[in-house]
Amino acid sequence: MLDTLVSIGSTLKEIRETKGFHLQEVAEETSINFTILSRIETGKRLPTKNQVQSLASFYNYSEEELIKHLISDKIISEIQNEDLGIEGFNLAEKKIKLGSELFNSYKNLEKFELQSRRYIGNKAKLTDWIIDILKKETKGRNTFIDIFAGTSIVAKSAMEMYDVVILNDILYSNNITYEAFYSTSNWDSQKLVEIVNKYNSLKATSVRENYFSKNFGGKFYEKNISKIIGYIRQDIENKRKKDFINYREYAILLTSLIYTIDRLANTVGHFDAYIKKPIAAKPLNFKLIQTFDFNGAKIYQEDANILAKKVKGDIAYIDPPYNSRQYSRFYHIYENLIQWKKPKLYGVALKPEPENMSKYCTVKAKEAFKDLITNLDVKYLAVSYNNTYKSKSKSSANKIKFEEIVEILEKVGETKVFEQSHQFFNTGKTEFNNHKEFLFLTKKYDR
Repeated sequence: MLDTLVSIGSTLKEIRETKGFHLQEVAEETSINFTILSRIETGKRLPTKNQVQSLASFYNYSEEELIKHLISDKIISEIQNEDLGIEGFNLAEKKIKLGSELFNSYKNLEKFELQSRRYIGNKAKLTDWIIDILKKETKGRNTFIDIFAGTSIVAKSAMEMYDVVILNDILYSNNITYEAFYSTSNWDSQKLVEIVNKYNSLKATSVRENYFSKNFGGKFYEKNISKIIGYIRQDIENKRKKDFINYREYAILLTSLIYTIDRLANTVGHFDAYIKKPIAAKPLNFKLIQTFDFNGAKIYQEDANILAKKVKGDIAYIDPPYNSRQYSRFYHIYENLIQWKKPKLYGVALKPEPENMSKYCTVKAKEAFKDLITNLDVKYLAVSYNNTYKSKSKSSANKIKFEEIVEILEKVGETKVFEQSHQFFNTGKTEFNNHKEFLFLTKKYDR
């Protein structure tokens, strides 16, 4: 039987998840029945050619490549029960296994988009709303400061409006992604494609146990996949030390590794815990990111309150953590993977010693926010905020209340409040009714 993980269905599912769409959205936009789409993605039925063409158009994906997958699956479906069909089956299987190596250039390689990574507080679905407000309500298009940039989804949209965009985040795993996506340093795409092809040909049986697999295998990642992840990470480090790759290439490979393993993690989207169930084996399918070179990107990795005293601009976008969940702990595996110091790990979640802990996740949050607002040398302040402070969960409850945000902002400038209904990402343990996202926009008083 054909493994559904490499069928047309699983390919379409992977494309959808990479693009960041929900199945219901695709059904509505393509007019393909939701149930039929679900059965296609789970391998319970094959799509028609018209359906493949419609999905290829919606996903902006190569129709030719998807049709090839469909034809291959049809052939396998026809011959798998035929005694004389074994040669055809083997040929189709070879084609599937070597599929990732059929791409011979970065241009033709399916790539990860910035928004496809899972991340707590990701503003991917709110960015257009935020940017539209800034366009209508602010003046000055020179410098945009994203001082808690996170995935940088808002900063990326700001690059279409501003000459200079400052990106800052204290996490190593976020800082490296900024270097990968936005740096203008030269890099050899063909070299990286060849490296990716080698990574995709790796077999777990030929890879030794390593730091990553010994600690995270069978827990956060399937055992064989964890061996390959650890091997790839060390190989990237070795290539950098030998100057086989430059720093931009190093950043692109590391960021691509994060994006590749994100959907393979045995978690609900972060690394505070892993799911206590057997982990299904899946192929690694290493892919590169889609870079977005921007001449005006200035990248920092500093405490936001310290950086605020060093930079100036037209507007500062502020989206700090508001509850007690420390991002450096939520994403400790990525932090570990990027730094690659191989520290001693503790507890069930296998976390290293605490590092880069934010004051905004503590009782000091209000004073830290006040200090930040006071010291930012900008014309406008745009502050994102959600109403999880009403949550019954102590860990989800905001450390700064709505009224406190308003009070602090109104002391430094004229403040407007915008709101938008929004489905909040959570682990499934906390219920949020009538959840809203707020944007406070303050025009600072002249000093």
